Order: sequence, then structure tokens, then C-alpha cells
Amino acid sequence: MIYDDIAQFAAALPAMRSLVGLDFGEKTIGIAVSDTFRSVASPLTTIRRKKFTLDAQALMEIVQKRDIAGLVMGLPRNMDGSEGARCQKSRAFVRNLAREFAPDLAICFWDERLSTVAAERAMLESDTSRARRAELIDQVAAGYILQGALDRLSHIGRAT
Repeated sequence: MIYDDIAQFAAALPAMRSLVGLDFGEKTIGIAVSDTFRSVASPLTTIRRKKFTLDAQALMEIVQKRDIAGLVMGLPRNMDGSEGARCQKSRAFVRNLAREFAPDLAICFWDERLSTVAAERAMLESDTSRARRAELIDQVAAGYILQGALDRLSHIGRAT
């Protein structure tokens, strides 16, 4: 099931299982995972995109191997909040993934504006080399996306 509202996403999630966060790009998909308490996001890996079926299979391997409860997909909105072509591609990937590979997986979109900028800044501050930054940027950005969603989920949990 695909959710735009994080509160509905939270209600659909089983307890004590991890989430995966995605930074979906033209050439790569950055992946981060949470702990089972859903408090900390950690960068995991980057999938080099080939074609939808191979990309989806690589992602679903991670989901199954780690017993993932839900997926948080970064939604690259424009700075004014509108949705452009990149958002449409992200939504299409999620629709196809849900239809063909994961009809029972809870999936939520999360506004990812400036996540890559924040990831780049953090790696610059930690004096990460240019080559290493290029290698890690997508999974670190996925970590920022997932951590934002986890922080919001923790507030939803306290409000109920």
C-alpha cells in the first residue's frame, strides 16, 4: 500500500521491524535502513540502476533479507513544493514496485528537498575525500531521508 500521509503509513506498520529509505536518482538508488526500534537510520548501500526489474529485484532482496516492514521513498519536490518530472519518476517506480514485487509492503513518500545537500555538507565537515563522497553520497542522502521520517514517526507514536 502506498501512502502520502505518514500518519497512515505509521498505522500500517507492524511493530519491531526495520524500515528502508531510498534516495532514487537517474543512475543510482541510495539505500539506508533503520534499527528495529526505528530510531536511527544508517546508510547501507547504493544500487547502480540498470533497468526496473533488476533494480526492483536488488531492492527486494534487501527487504526480504532484513525483514523490512516498510519503505520510505524520497520525493524530490521543487523548492516551491511543486512536483516535477523527478517526482513523477519516483512515483512511477514506487507504483511499479508495489504492483509487481511488493503488494503488501507499506510505502510512504517523504519530502527530500535538500537531503543531498545536507549529506554532502556532512561529508565535507567530516573531511571525506572527493572520491569517497561520490561513492557514498546516495546512501548518506537516503539516511537523511529515512532519519527525517523516523523522527516524524517518533512524534506520531508519542501523540497516540
